[in-house]
Amino acid sequence: MNDDLVERLKTNPRYQQLVHKRSRLGWILTLVMLVVYYGYVLLIAFDKDLMATKVGDGVTTWGMPIGLFVIVFTVVITGLYVRHANNTYDELTEQIKREVA
Repeated sequence: MNDDLVERLKTNPRYQQLVHKRSRLGWILTLVMLVVYYGYVLLIAFDKDLMATKVGDGVTTWGMPIGLFVIVFTVVITGLYVRHANNTYDELTEQIKREVA
């Protein structure tokens, strides 16, 4: 890529907007995921009685559905990011390509 094209890209206001939006959402989702994951780990470490409490009359404890929630939450949050990226960032990227080229 030539230096002129890179410089035009970096100074484009839409590109700066794209970088800002994408970074902000990425950090928010990262923080949410860390809270959920480490919250689960902290529950395992510090509230063993809750995690060992049986759900109903079977052998399943609360640790299993909460752990399943963490896994499902990870898939859902990834899907939401992909959907948002496809709807917002791809359109903005195409606008930037047209302006810079």
